[in-house]
Amino acid sequence: ISVLSPDVPMAAQPMVAWVRYDWGMFKNQSSDGRRLDGAKSGGVRFGLYRVAAVSPRVHVGDPAANVREIIAMIGGERVESAGIGDATIGSSDLIVTPELSLTGYTCGDLFGSSAVLDAAEDALSKLIAESAGDHRVIVVGIPLRVGVSLMNVAVTFSNGAAIAAIPKSYLPNYREFYEARHFKPAGPSDPKWVSIAGVEIPFGTDVLIRHGRGHDAAMIGIEICEDFWTPVPPSSNAAMAGANVLVNLSASNETIGKADWRRDLVLSQSGRCIAGYVYASAGHGESTSDLVFGGHCLIAENGSMLNHRRAIGDGHPLDLDGVGVVADLDLQRCGHDRRVVGSFDDAASTMHRNYRIVTVDWAEPSNHRRPARRIDATPFVPKSTTELDARCAEIFDLQTAGLVKRLSMLPPSLELTIGVSGGLDSTLALLVALRACDAINKPRGDILGLTMPGFGTTDHTKTSADRLMASTGITAKTMDIRALCLDTFRAMNHAPLGINIDDQTTVDSLQRDLIATPDGASDLTFENVQARQRTLLLMSHGFVLGTGDMSEMALGWCTYNADHMSMYNVNASIPKTLVRFLVRHAADRYFEGEATAVLHRIADTPISPELLPPSSEGEIRQNTEASIGAYELHDFFLYHFVRNGFDREKILFLASHCEFETTDDLDRIAETYDTFERRFYQNQFKRNCVPDGPKVGSVSLSPRGDWRMPSDANRPSDLSD
Repeated sequence: ISVLSPDVPMAAQPMVAWVRYDWGMFKNQSSDGRRLDGAKSGGVRFGLYRVAAVSPRVHVGDPAANVREIIAMIGGERVESAGIGDATIGSSDLIVTPELSLTGYTCGDLFGSSAVLDAAEDALSKLIAESAGDHRVIVVGIPLRVGVSLMNVAVTFSNGAAIAAIPKSYLPNYREFYEARHFKPAGPSDPKWVSIAGVEIPFGTDVLIRHGRGHDAAMIGIEICEDFWTPVPPSSNAAMAGANVLVNLSASNETIGKADWRRDLVLSQSGRCIAGYVYASAGHGESTSDLVFGGHCLIAENGSMLNHRRAIGDGHPLDLDGVGVVADLDLQRCGHDRRVVGSFDDAASTMHRNYRIVTVDWAEPSNHRRPARRIDATPFVPKSTTELDARCAEIFDLQTAGLVKRLSMLPPSLELTIGVSGGLDSTLALLVALRACDAINKPRGDILGLTMPGFGTTDHTKTSADRLMASTGITAKTMDIRALCLDTFRAMNHAPLGINIDDQTTVDSLQRDLIATPDGASDLTFENVQARQRTLLLMSHGFVLGTGDMSEMALGWCTYNADHMSMYNVNASIPKTLVRFLVRHAADRYFEGEATAVLHRIADTPISPELLPPSSEGEIRQNTEASIGAYELHDFFLYHFVRNGFDREKILFLASHCEFETTDDLDRIAETYDTFERRFYQNQFKRNCVPDGPKVGSVSLSPRGDWRMPSDANRPSDLSD
């Protein structure tokens, strides 16, 4: 394919069989990618792009030795990479080495030696030749003679040919650094092309490398060390031009606290740019005359650290043979967030710089490897006990602050009414109400806890509710709803669960008949009448605090205009899998004695709306998760569907690499996903009219803020249907 440039006569342009050069602003490039079978992106399955940051052992001033170290490392011959799962450096799509990796960063005035520079160019040619048949993109650092100048350059190559060369823009010349003594920074007078290993390739800070095709292709933008520490790094412009994989070849020495600062910068830049960031720094073997280099390698994505390691300074034995870290960037996730975050597009529209794009095609799609990133089975629940504790404390504060503000707008004498069932959700709402009242010195007795036993209430949950209200000092009231429901059934001429009602039917006789009904019997009207009677009683008492959680709203697992409605809902954006941990957190941090004991009892109770009669032994018969599937799965699906915008195929792919507590049956997981998707689409009408409530996490279904969806939308259908 011709390497086309407006600056070079057609007759003088070289021919390369596997690289295409496109010119102009990225925003104006038309997409020629199509959704391919399986890969969907010309080689990256589900947008998972594997990157490696490596810091080989350095031989200062000896390029031939450094090439041997690099070859050994990227071929997996020498070091065990800090990958995730079975990921290795060898399985990566992109490999990044440190700044001036072919010579070492600490050569000093040896950079003026023709012998060193000649050896570096020879070593680069050997390294490129060694990559023949290797379709990975590899990035190395070299002191490159450009015209009469010497420049600090990152060279990319693949499959036996050089791709592009990107010079360093900002040269540190302060404190321990004196790069301006040796190098010239990138500037407008730089040539557009340089010769590497006998091939003319694009040169400049205006070059991006597209690896693969389609919407999920990697677009690589490269900067070098100090570039990254400036107020507006070159990677920011590259990101606005379309780069979703940002690369930094660095030689950052270690001083006290610098690693933390470096880590924060990498996280921050990946988050601001909504991109992956791959950082590889020089390590062991660099001169220690004045400095020590730790070989810090980091891989971040959109504000989250995927993998990082230092050869020196992490408290483990010195790693003298080099360090490598591997992880999969999720380019689909980054693409989704860039589309959703409108301010990113707004910033990109202000950038008028032209970028040249080099497209490198994959030889074969990488469709069958395991993900090299941690996929949490419970994305809403941190694995670390310390992080989970901090998360719960923060959520309680957010919920409490929201309720305190709402209470400040109400008459001081108005009771705060809560339906207390002895279940998880109502318990969490009560705990938040207690903390809010304590915060504003409102008596706990101003909280009215209504327990409203119905035909499905068990002694276990009724006892839990009574003990909870007594131990927390709120005003408690019991109102049996069964007689009201019986009158409603009579007025409707309804036979609950097929049981005929006449003038002789009493609450006790109906209760006995209901308990005798077979397992699996269902009656939606029977359930809804009870739920709406409870809401009628709650609303008639005063300001009602809602208890339903986000997972129930996602599935529509609530009765419209019943438990679906309240005056304020503190649980509006709390997923079900987190509720249990919040209750346990409160039990251990904010309460003691009887209150702690009953809170743990509630946390251990199976999830049930208790709208169907209990078993003949008095046990809960209506188990929610047995009806619709495990909330662990539903919350996993909810997170990736709403937060990341993933489709069914990708969500199930991710789920297949998780260890769920409830099941490892892939057919069951797929069946539960279909239940989730069907119910999610069917129940938007309930979510379109919900009470106010505070957002606490990255996923919310509030129609006023985060999730606006037509109530009558169709689920996507398969083309084969």
